[in-house]
Amino acid sequence: MKKFFCIVSIVVLCFSCINEDKDVVRLVVNNKQLQIAINKAKAGDEIVLKNGVWKDVEIDFIGQGTEENPIILRAETDGEVFIEGVSKLTFGGEYLVVSGLHFRNGYSPSENVIAFRIDENTVANNCRVSNCVIVDFNKLQRDSDDLWVQFYGRYNQLDHCYIAGKTNGGPTVRVDLKGNQSIRNYHKIVNNHFGPRPRKGGARGETIQLGSSFTSMCPSNTIIANNLFEACNGEVEIISSKTNFNEIKNNVFYKSEGSVVTRHGNYVTIDGNFFIGDGVNENYGGVRIINTGHWVTNNLFYKLKGKNFRSPLAVMNGIPKSPLNRYNQVTDVVVAYNTYVDSDAPWQFGVGQNLAQNNVLPKSEIRSARALRTEVVNNVIYNSEGDNNPIIEHDKVDGVTFKSNVIDNNGLSFPKRDGLITKELSLRNIGSDISVPTNDIGEIEVYNGFGFEIITKDLLGNSRSKSNQIGAILNSENINLDLLDKTKYGANWYSNELEAKTPVTYNVSKADDLQAKIDEAENGDIINLGLGLYKIDKPLVINKSITILSTGDGKSTIIYNGEKGTPLFSLQPYGKLNIQQVILEGSNNNYLFASLKENMSNHFGLTVSECEISNFNYALKVYKQSFSEEITFNNTLISNCENGIELSEETNDRGDYNTEYLTIDNCQFTSVKQNVIDYYRGGYDESTIGGNLLITNSTFTNCGAKEKNKTLLNHYGIVNVNINNNKFSNNPVQFVSILWGAKNNTESDNTITNSGQIKTEENLVMKLMY
Repeated sequence: MKKFFCIVSIVVLCFSCINEDKDVVRLVVNNKQLQIAINKAKAGDEIVLKNGVWKDVEIDFIGQGTEENPIILRAETDGEVFIEGVSKLTFGGEYLVVSGLHFRNGYSPSENVIAFRIDENTVANNCRVSNCVIVDFNKLQRDSDDLWVQFYGRYNQLDHCYIAGKTNGGPTVRVDLKGNQSIRNYHKIVNNHFGPRPRKGGARGETIQLGSSFTSMCPSNTIIANNLFEACNGEVEIISSKTNFNEIKNNVFYKSEGSVVTRHGNYVTIDGNFFIGDGVNENYGGVRIINTGHWVTNNLFYKLKGKNFRSPLAVMNGIPKSPLNRYNQVTDVVVAYNTYVDSDAPWQFGVGQNLAQNNVLPKSEIRSARALRTEVVNNVIYNSEGDNNPIIEHDKVDGVTFKSNVIDNNGLSFPKRDGLITKELSLRNIGSDISVPTNDIGEIEVYNGFGFEIITKDLLGNSRSKSNQIGAILNSENINLDLLDKTKYGANWYSNELEAKTPVTYNVSKADDLQAKIDEAENGDIINLGLGLYKIDKPLVINKSITILSTGDGKSTIIYNGEKGTPLFSLQPYGKLNIQQVILEGSNNNYLFASLKENMSNHFGLTVSECEISNFNYALKVYKQSFSEEITFNNTLISNCENGIELSEETNDRGDYNTEYLTIDNCQFTSVKQNVIDYYRGGYDESTIGGNLLITNSTFTNCGAKEKNKTLLNHYGIVNVNINNNKFSNNPVQFVSILWGAKNNTESDNTITNSGQIKTEENLVMKLMY
């Protein structure tokens, strides 16, 4: 009997060893099982996360796979495993793959959501994140910076993912080169859909950042290819390349408010990309050049209206002997075989030249070094409407060579330049609502510069070897592109397309029902207030997009008797309120509209139309780290309030501000004692080119009596200000406004009576951020 048991035991042991050598698929249902599975995993194994919500998980995926047999961590069903709460994922080891996960309803406990390293000594190589989604996975505070995907190690890949909705500080994706194990990394960021990144209101809002200022002398060799960037509006830089030998190719940048920027580092290739605007928005940009050795080739710039930093081609001035974190001189750059269609002033040189600011900036910040040994050749410009100045020189362009370029300026004359030939061209549609110039380009002699033999294909991949010509596209016949077919990018199980929804209208006749109906409503729905009086004693929570308006021709009245310092409308993350035709009265010590004091993890919004506001401590109070893309007051009366519209708590002087667009149109301000309009952005940050303040057709009477700085309209540091066609009467202040002359601050057609003056200061003294 003992002999029999010994034989059985040996057989079982043998089979166990055989099983250990075979690939294993382990379905795990909780964190404990997941960690055990990771610890046991061998090359070729699969770890399968059971469908459902995985909350508060910190996954350290460590293992040693092989190229032929990676270790895979995947969802049971793609898109049905939800990573929520305080969660993150880190890699350490070789040939590890993660796929099918959906990060939502949470945030990371650390500086990253996904990181290709466990710690400084345990990095990932040849690892991959594929077919995953990260949406709105934001820290609770806007100034709590993090990264959603952080690369370390070498040969790692992010592909076929959808990533959108980052509102807090920090690039969405960053490649870090700290340590020799992360240099010459050859990472790939390919076939992803980078969905909307909302405006951040300041710097630190890039979609992709390659390295940092202090690793900018290192080779990275990162490839960013075949991605769709849609409404990536976080800041002025969509992609910020800060290392060497990177390739940015065959991407589509669609209605994105920023540019591809060679911020630091050298020898970046920007080839075969589509930059698509709408012909209206002046924030849609192209390529901005700094540093040495870049090649910008075979790109189409279509209906871009960006200016200066966001112009289709912006070649910057540098700082002589620049430190690593500032602006090096442009040298040895090639801009060739590109096509520009209906893009205003597409070529701008000497961008950022700031000699006029000598008196307020140290010498080390003055950008006076012009581009050298730069070639702008074999390009085509087409303007359906003539452009008075297609080339803008903010400084001399004596270091730039122009050869074999063609422009059709629709018959409008402009300052002539050698190397830019005027011809009549016509447009041909190539799909995706894009047209390109076609005829009579082939007769232009192509300029062949040093090294041009490496430009072997055009924008669409056609060979240039036999019938080369200028411009991005060799032959536009029989082309029908579908660049915005979103099934070609991102996760195959996820779509950001939303079905149109017909708003539902809720009728309210009693104050007690108002919050209940707001809670019941969905995004886009309407609350109709019956005519009458509504007394409210607790804040109404707004955490969705909703409209509140009075029924009929009259105006309903809401009287707020809530506690001191509380708002009638609490504007919370995702809360976008449109309120129309309502009389709003306070008890002098409470607020009308206010954001949360903390944990504003996402944006709010506010539109106030045809309302009458009185007797509040603040009409609007926006706290630090709160942000709204747009705040609008129109056809509205604001009277007898201690404070008006206050957005001035971003005092860290890092270039941050509380709203991108503040619009005041056809409003009346009467007896508002202070902070009538207070909108602040501090810190010298030349790449922050907002916010935007428009005050027009409005009257200000008996306002500013308690304004300590004796200025009625405070907008220190705001870049774009337009004060037009307003009336200022009997306001006991020294200044109506102090404009920043060096920026886009203007005033016109204002009537000022017994209210001080509007003053212009050409250059403001601001705290240096660097």
